[in-house]
Amino acid sequence: MTLKIQSAPNVAPILRVDTVNLEYRTHHRVVRATHDVSFDVFTADRFVLLGPSGCGKSSLLKAIGGFLPPISGSIKLAGETVTQPGPDRLMVFQEFDQLPPWKTVLENVMFPLLASGKARRKEARERAEYFLDKVGLTAFADAYPHTQSGGMKQRVAIARALAMEPKVLLMDEPFAALDALTRRKMQEELLALWDEVRFTLLFVTHSIEEALVVGSRILLLSPHPGRVRAEINSHQFGISDFGGSAFQQTAQRIHHLLFDDADSAIAPPLSAAVKPRFKVVGG
Repeated sequence: MTLKIQSAPNVAPILRVDTVNLEYRTHHRVVRATHDVSFDVFTADRFVLLGPSGCGKSSLLKAIGGFLPPISGSIKLAGETVTQPGPDRLMVFQEFDQLPPWKTVLENVMFPLLASGKARRKEARERAEYFLDKVGLTAFADAYPHTQSGGMKQRVAIARALAMEPKVLLMDEPFAALDALTRRKMQEELLALWDEVRFTLLFVTHSIEEALVVGSRILLLSPHPGRVRAEINSHQFGISDFGGSAFQQTAQRIHHLLFDDADSAIAPPLSAAVKPRFKVVGG
C-alpha cells in the first residue's frame, strides 16, 4: 500500500495564523482568550503551543480546527481561509472516551474514512490496518474501546486521525490525563511515528518538559489573555535529553519567559554550547 509522505518544510507555511484575536462567552461576560497572536507552521513541523492555563492555547487549536471564529485576524491553511471544520484538520483530544464504544478498534479507524467518502471499504480497511500497525495495535484490531487502557485509546485516536491524511494533526494535551510512565511512552511513540510518516503536528501543552521533548518549534504564550512571548527552535532535544544540563537550562529560561515581568523576562544569554534559538516577540 502506498501512502503520501509529507516532505521537508517548504518556504511557504502550510498554516498561517495572522494577528488573531479570540473571545468566548461565559454566563457572565465575554472573555478575551488571545490578543494579536501570529505564527507560521511549515510542513512536517512539530509545532507546540505552550503556556499556562487560560492563555488561549486550546482556543487557538479550536479556531484552527474551524470551531471558533476569530473576532479579528485570519487563519489560512494551504492559502485558504479557515471558516469551518474540515477533514484537512483532525483533532486528538485529552479525553479517552472519543471513540464510539460499539465499534471495534479497526472500525473506529475506518469510520471517518467511510463517513467522509474519502475511501471505499477495501481502501479504508487497508489504511486503518496500516496505521494500527504503526501505533502497535494490530493485535487489538477486533477489540472494543472499553477493553483498552487510556494510552491504547489515544493510540487508536491518533491512528484514526492520521488515516485521514490531514494537512495538520491537532493534539490538545492528548497525554495530560495519563500516568507519568505511560505519558513518557506515548511521547516516544509519537516521535517515532512522526519520524516515519512526517506528518505536520500542532500540539498543545502546559508542560515545559513535554514541549521540549515533542516539539521542533515552540510558541510561548503569556498568561491570560494569550500574547506571543517568544518562539523557540527545540529540534535539538529529545527523550534522551530529559534531565540533561542543556535541557534543564532551556526549561528554566522558558519558565522565565513565560512568567517573569517585562524587565526580567529576558534572562542572561546561555553559553554558545547550550543556547537554542530564541526569538523574543514581546513581553
